[in-house]
Amino acid sequence: MPTRGVLYIHSAPRALCPHVEWAVAGVLGVRVSLDWARQPAAPSTWRAELPWAAEPGTATRLASALRGWQLLRFEVTEEPSAGAEGERYSSTPDLGVFHAVTGVHGDIMVSEDRLRAAMLRAARGADLEAELQNLLGKPWDDELEPFRCAGDGAPVRWLHQVV
Repeated sequence: MPTRGVLYIHSAPRALCPHVEWAVAGVLGVRVSLDWARQPAAPSTWRAELPWAAEPGTATRLASALRGWQLLRFEVTEEPSAGAEGERYSSTPDLGVFHAVTGVHGDIMVSEDRLRAAMLRAARGADLEAELQNLLGKPWDDELEPFRCAGDGAPVRWLHQVV
């Protein structure tokens, strides 16, 4: 049962753009040619979006294929499907990769173990609010928000994985 998602490349240096396309093509199994546009939030970088439809777990494979490039800002989302929760990955040069499980309405689902660990760190002196903000990906949202807004009005194309 396929699922859908979106890959957002929020900013990439021009020289990295073809490498991003090759990495995405390697995951999806089809040729990829993204519609790159200048990223006004970071001069001399480019942005692109790619809706996709493929098997569950594709967001994980896309994030893994892209995570090694330090100058890249991206997000990958995957909708929940039969037997699989949704996922969201966010990556920035300064913060690295954030991963969250998402429910059917797009809410971030935080596991009991992760909540217990945050409470334990807070009991040992950490700031509980900061711990919870990290579990929800707020530092990544804060850093990526200017890049998201700069992408309003971007064209959308669906790409389906060849099985």
